[in-house]
Amino acid sequence: MTSSLRGRTAVVTGGATGIGRGIAERLLGAGANVVIVGRRAESLAAAAEALDPSGARVLARAADISGRDGCHAVARDAVERFGTIDILCLNAGIYPAARLGEITEDHLREVAATNLFGTVYLLQACEAELIRGGRGRVVVTSSITGPVTGYPGWSVYGASKAAQLGFVRSVALELAPYGVTVNAVLPGKIEIEATSEQDPDYVARATRAIPVGRLGTPRDVAAAVAFLASEDAGFITGQSLVVDGGQVLPETPYL
Repeated sequence: MTSSLRGRTAVVTGGATGIGRGIAERLLGAGANVVIVGRRAESLAAAAEALDPSGARVLARAADISGRDGCHAVARDAVERFGTIDILCLNAGIYPAARLGEITEDHLREVAATNLFGTVYLLQACEAELIRGGRGRVVVTSSITGPVTGYPGWSVYGASKAAQLGFVRSVALELAPYGVTVNAVLPGKIEIEATSEQDPDYVARATRAIPVGRLGTPRDVAAAVAFLASEDAGFITGQSLVVDGGQVLPETPYL
């Protein structure tokens, strides 16, 4: 059971849908104020209304986190509304597919800008507030793709996710003296809104490949994030927690 986060403020990127929405909902349920960040104002507003109709504890903030200016604006608005930033969930990510011969400079830059640069820039923007509270928590949503597994067409995405873990390990050392922990979760196959649009045969095969017998859900990932964001996880930093239902365990394809 996650300890209470009452009175704390969390910033969640990619917070309008999917895993980010699940994280925001879980942290809100634990008592935190939540700032959800994304590029689409309309979907953010709808998510904020669903999460907290009163509007008292959720702030929707449209921003492009691939640039420093957008990240600093998010941090400034979070502090202006709630007075602090205690938890930073760096969840936003994109995964356009391109096989080796199709990778262009624009593709590389687009993926790196959101998945890696955005991670760095927003943590820089929130660093002072995380340190000021003396018990800051940073949780990065990486992936099993890249750090643990590979998938055709996702080589650039996988590289960006592996790069996030290198960043996590080193910056965890930099921030540890200030009481700030930095960790990552590595989701496997997660059932989100887009799953219903995928080939049913692919979904069935993906499900069979997971030893626990089902796809993961945003709530599964959110539970791990909430733990790492809690006081209970104060002695854990620089670590990566795989959340995949055992997907990466079998030596041969799981049937």
